[in-house]
Amino acid sequence: MKRRGYWLAMMVGAVMAGVVGCGQEASKTSAPSAPAAPNKPAAESTGQAIVDSMKTPLDKSRQVEGTLGKAAEKTADTIKDATP
Repeated sequence: MKRRGYWLAMMVGAVMAGVVGCGQEASKTSAPSAPAAPNKPAAESTGQAIVDSMKTPLDKSRQVEGTLGKAAEKTADTIKDATP
């Protein structure tokens, strides 16, 4: 019985958090019948920030990939030289 009560309390809490979150979002718009157009400069800057945050790890992984490729070539050359 305690598990059911705990589960029910968690579900009610999740639903309430969703309702409160949706209520705050709805209060930001001035006309509920007409959807608000997104602010283009803000959307572009947000999109650019996301792209920039993804570029850095990708650039680092490309560097590591290049280093590992060079190491593999060097190892292959060493093995070729070592075999009679």
